[in-house]
Amino acid sequence: MNDVAKYEPWSVMPRLQEEINRLFGNAIGNDSSAATVAWVPAVDIHEYPERFELYVDLPGVDTTKVDLTLEDGVLTISGERLPESSGNDRQELQYRRTERGHGRFYRRFVLPDTADDDNVKATGRNGVLTVTIPKQARALPRRITISG
Repeated sequence: MNDVAKYEPWSVMPRLQEEINRLFGNAIGNDSSAATVAWVPAVDIHEYPERFELYVDLPGVDTTKVDLTLEDGVLTISGERLPESSGNDRQELQYRRTERGHGRFYRRFVLPDTADDDNVKATGRNGVLTVTIPKQARALPRRITISG
């Protein structure tokens, strides 16, 4: 029998982009643990006058099972997203396009000296882990009265 497969020339692009990101990400970061992770979550970092906030995209991850550690000024976020199984596993899969990574993930951030390591808080909601890092009181700007 002759099987006809649908040719989709652009179907390899997401995988190629992931491979490019992985290769250049490892070269820049030079993090030895990068070889053991399957994907890297996207993170937005906002700085306010009194705090830093990190917004980590973790859809499909139970944030109560995320490891969040702070040691020697380095904030580490790690965990795992398990692949979702469809209820139709007994049927033969005819086509698959996978863009969402699964498996182990890992991110590290070196905090500035102004960060208050003792009062870091984290919350998880709607697939986003929010990490709030207050600034130390001595690092906050204050107005000085000039006498004259």
